[in-house]
Amino acid sequence: MKMETIPLATATTERPVEPVQRIKLTRREWLKGTGVLFGTLAVTSILAGFAPSHAWALEMTSLDTHQGHVLLALVKRIYPHQSLDDAVYALVVKDLDKKAVADKQLRSTLAKGVRRLDAVAGGDWSRRGIAQQDKDVAALAGSPFFDAVRSTAVVSLYSNPLAYAHFGYGGSDGDGGYLHKGFNNLSWLPDPPAPLSGPVPSDN
Repeated sequence: MKMETIPLATATTERPVEPVQRIKLTRREWLKGTGVLFGTLAVTSILAGFAPSHAWALEMTSLDTHQGHVLLALVKRIYPHQSLDDAVYALVVKDLDKKAVADKQLRSTLAKGVRRLDAVAGGDWSRRGIAQQDKDVAALAGSPFFDAVRSTAVVSLYSNPLAYAHFGYGGSDGDGGYLHKGFNNLSWLPDPPAPLSGPVPSDN
């Protein structure tokens, strides 16, 4: 299965894992709003087996660091999964950032939405309590900001090999299918009742 990744910091035996890679940015890039998201994979995360390090970093070219953190927190409340690593949620922010580069209206919508959330919180919304964040998200439902984030997140988050690995879903296997590759090996779903399973396919 082909895995989608984001840039990861590397570790050596001589020194501990660096929290982020050093990313050189010009003054113009900072003025344009370039930011960086970074974090670490949980020690028990299944994704740790696909990464050279437990630390990850993601550079943004349209959103600034604060906007990235707020959007990351927002996506986690729209589609909450307690054990899903932030590195997977960060891929949603990556796609929002990419879209915002080409769409000035979207960039403005995202910026205004983040400012609105911060205003409600009286500061950094990403640090707000989860219960209060959920109320804030419910109040946003139906707004252009909410719809822009949700519509991107539902694709970026769930059509994502990293999420597949987390949930135990094998993804598609091309036109050949699963007849000889464990077609009924669905560890991520409960077994259906025998009467509803239907006949077992065969080559004959």
